[in-house]
Amino acid sequence: MLSLDAQLVHAVQTALKATFGVETPLTAIQLQPTRKGFKGSHTVVTFPFAKLTQAKPPVIAEKLGAHLQENTDLVVAYEVVQGFLNLTLSPTHWQQVLGDLLAEKHLAALTQQPETVVLEFPSPNTNKPLHVGHLRNLCLGDATKRMLQAAGHQAHAVNLVNDRGIHICKSMVAYLRQGEGETPESTGMKGDHLVGKYYVIFNDLYKAEVAELTKKLGDEEQARAQAPILEEARVMLRQWEAHDADVHALWQKMNGWVYAGFDDTFSSLGITIDKTYYESETYLLGKDLVQKGLEMGVFYQKEDGSVWADLTGQGLDHKLLLRSDGTAVYMTQDLGTADLRHQDFQFDRSVYVVGSEQDYHFDVLFKLLAKLGFSYAPQLYHLSYGMVELPEGKMKSREGTVVDADQLIEEMRATAQVQTEASGKIADFSPEEAQQLYQDLAMGALKFFLLKVTPKKRMLFDPKASIDFQGDTGVFVQYTHARIATLLQKAAKKGHTPTLPQALPVLDEAEMSLLLHLYRWPSALQEAVDTYCPAVVAQYVLELAKRYNHLYAHHPMLREADADKRNARLCLSKATATTLRHALGLLGIQAPQRM
Repeated sequence: MLSLDAQLVHAVQTALKATFGVETPLTAIQLQPTRKGFKGSHTVVTFPFAKLTQAKPPVIAEKLGAHLQENTDLVVAYEVVQGFLNLTLSPTHWQQVLGDLLAEKHLAALTQQPETVVLEFPSPNTNKPLHVGHLRNLCLGDATKRMLQAAGHQAHAVNLVNDRGIHICKSMVAYLRQGEGETPESTGMKGDHLVGKYYVIFNDLYKAEVAELTKKLGDEEQARAQAPILEEARVMLRQWEAHDADVHALWQKMNGWVYAGFDDTFSSLGITIDKTYYESETYLLGKDLVQKGLEMGVFYQKEDGSVWADLTGQGLDHKLLLRSDGTAVYMTQDLGTADLRHQDFQFDRSVYVVGSEQDYHFDVLFKLLAKLGFSYAPQLYHLSYGMVELPEGKMKSREGTVVDADQLIEEMRATAQVQTEASGKIADFSPEEAQQLYQDLAMGALKFFLLKVTPKKRMLFDPKASIDFQGDTGVFVQYTHARIATLLQKAAKKGHTPTLPQALPVLDEAEMSLLLHLYRWPSALQEAVDTYCPAVVAQYVLELAKRYNHLYAHHPMLREADADKRNARLCLSKATATTLRHALGLLGIQAPQRM
């Protein structure tokens, strides 16, 4: 599909040499989509040629346009707007484009040089269930993996589970105090929800003890530090690090509950993790690298024995790598895990899908790995995304003020069911088909809402807006696909199959607008892959659905008397459905055949 662009670029290069006698590299020739309201499909930007040709941009554009129209079969008309040359291409070439669309050539891999890319997400803690913030992380990571694979790369999803530390011990202490042997089976709760319940209980107990101690001590800060339940958690952490058998048994049992709960959530989202790393197994790996850094002279040791890195020369500060007692910090672990991951995958790129609150952490991590001389350090990338907030403010897991992922998924599924049944259009669906449709619509609404926003932007989550069957939603795009599927089924019953016409009829504005957008799918995907931004795909399919619905509303399809026009519109319909289905799939969204 990009060969048409390539032909144009070569033709412009030839025209520059013929009209101005200058040699121009292909990479210096810029093609842009022609702006709405102007004639043509492709625009050549001539400003970069002014110095080279010693001519003004409008003059350059006029001469290039005349040469292209007279000497190639590509261009049938042109228009000069200041230094921009708008080109109208031959219908013959658009017929070839439509044929390529029907043959699904535009869905082929973009690269001939596939790379191995590792994406880390969602990296949850094992002291609470997943919430809507994790959902943005999961959807962003999964969609990026799918996009990379569609582009031809080998992409792998890895998960680093934070399964150790004081926060894990807090849930365990609260469970020992009040659990009374509860299990997921005895309570009917998912394991991650049960453990999360005790994380909230710990916080409630802690607050009560702090209030009581504050009355006795008259100092709230001192009371916070001396609360008995917090000391219990500290003692338990030391016992865990000393491999106390009872503590480890409880830790393994409660973590097992959480993992089972996470797996259920991943499954409902249709997300697969290829390899899982556990902090309990990796948190000591970086110690050897810290020692290596000391020996290389890129780290330094203070008198108290702590080890630091001086990053002031790179615009940062001094970073602690080992405490004075020799214990590791998060940065130490991440150094070791990064190197282990490279050993496991020999990746060309490694992408960390982590919220923007950790921007500084990853800036430091990448600089430290570069200091240690690892050749893969420049290939590390932090896919930073903004936090998801509620209308009432930031979520806090310890206080239980989160939008729970499982509850949200179920509520959206219920909403999809109510709205679909109210439409009265699925009376002939079997119970199994109906249930699958509700699930597909709920996931389409949720994922599209979370992915249509550029990752770096913070977002306010609005469940009701996300599942609206009208507007800029995943459900609207899914409905467009179902509409086309129904149309093509009706066409087939009438003996009309989408077949490329012998000569493409003249396309009007709505038809040409749709064809142009379909043609530009590979460019959109390339942009999404280059920027790790699924929002590009989401906005592309939204615009594609809008353009198709505009065509559908203003042009007869099966009632069109002109056979060539009818066939061309059916071809456009089929290409649109194929592209929608493919692009939605990259967002992890199903494209229903009926709604």
